[in-house]
Amino acid sequence: MLDSDLAVLYQVELKALNQAVKRNIGRFPPDFMFQLAKEEWDILRSQIVTANRSISKVRYNPYVFTEQGIAMLSGLLNSDVAVKVNISIMRTFVQLRHYVLEKSDTNAQIAELRKLLMLYVEKNDNRVNDIIIALNKLIDAPKPKPTKRIGFNAD
Repeated sequence: MLDSDLAVLYQVELKALNQAVKRNIGRFPPDFMFQLAKEEWDILRSQIVTANRSISKVRYNPYVFTEQGIAMLSGLLNSDVAVKVNISIMRTFVQLRHYVLEKSDTNAQIAELRKLLMLYVEKNDNRVNDIIIALNKLIDAPKPKPTKRIGFNAD
């Protein structure tokens, strides 16, 4: 999740969120948080600038937090709102994992995710359009041929 999105959810200023992170940077290894490259940020900004005008005021490449980074962030932002929001975010990640594990057919999973994303886009904005295109390409991609096993078979 982008730092700006988390700041809105946690009801804190973006500057305050980033300052808290910088004061505790040792808690955020690269697999918890990373900064978008200029090219990535330019592409993302061009897609969401119409939906969120404050995005165009950001002068630096935003930070992106993974699930573990969001969990770590919750320890830094110790307000009631931050705790409630973090619980909701963590529950959402758990639900997504359960959903993915319950489905056995990958194409069915992708199709269902695509349907959910389409509903999200209709209700919100077009930020996920590239994800939908990628999912469509995955569904349409030819299946790889099974590779022949080499070596000793323990069966």
